[in-house]
Amino acid sequence: MAVDWIGFGYAAAITFGGYMGYKRKASVMSLMAGLVFGGLSAYGAYKISNDSKDIKISLLASGLLSIVMGMRYKKSGKLLPAGIISGLSLLMVFRLLLLFMV
Repeated sequence: MAVDWIGFGYAAAITFGGYMGYKRKASVMSLMAGLVFGGLSAYGAYKISNDSKDIKISLLASGLLSIVMGMRYKKSGKLLPAGIISGLSLLMVFRLLLLFMV
């Protein structure tokens, strides 16, 4: 049983990003979204650690975050945080699909 360190790192980055949004801009919505999506991603990484083909939770969280943050990046044009998070989420989606195919 291999631990999904990349998945847990992604979850930590999402959670930390939500916390930083709260800390810098006093945005409770950023904190809530960071905790929800970070928690979902961590649970998905736990599920992948137990069964490498069980990607549903992680794929849902990273796919939805990729779409939402991608739309925010397109609207605002700001690389931080929307561009970085949408890029990380898109990379995570590709990784999960490759993990499922192998």
